[in-house]
Amino acid sequence: MVHVLSSRVLLRPSDPERSRAFYGGALGLEIYREFGTGPERGTVYFLGGGFLEVSGRAADPATDTLQLWLQVADVAAAHEELRAQGVQVLRPPVREPWGLIEMWIADPDGHLIVLTQVPADHPLRYRP
Repeated sequence: MVHVLSSRVLLRPSDPERSRAFYGGALGLEIYREFGTGPERGTVYFLGGGFLEVSGRAADPATDTLQLWLQVADVAAAHEELRAQGVQVLRPPVREPWGLIEMWIADPDGHLIVLTQVPADHPLRYRP
């Protein structure tokens, strides 16, 4: 049996500095740790219950096989804040048929990111 103690998503951007500006600046993710030197150095961000590592450099374009799901407390406030930061919003907040409020953006390489708010009355938050 595998006993997982921690986890992280590894992201190899085409332009590491641009991606660090996006994740650390526009999204405001806090840094857990940094390693290495130069433009391809690694930066690991806190990502809720896990981590996001932005390091190295990708030679190939992004695919839709990697998507990030980020739960936020207030997706409408995140929408306004990200728009003010110049982040392109692919789809503004919408209450989905399954009850979550979701908004879609993309990172500089085109990796899709869904910001999700779980309403107080949703079964993910409360189940009698």
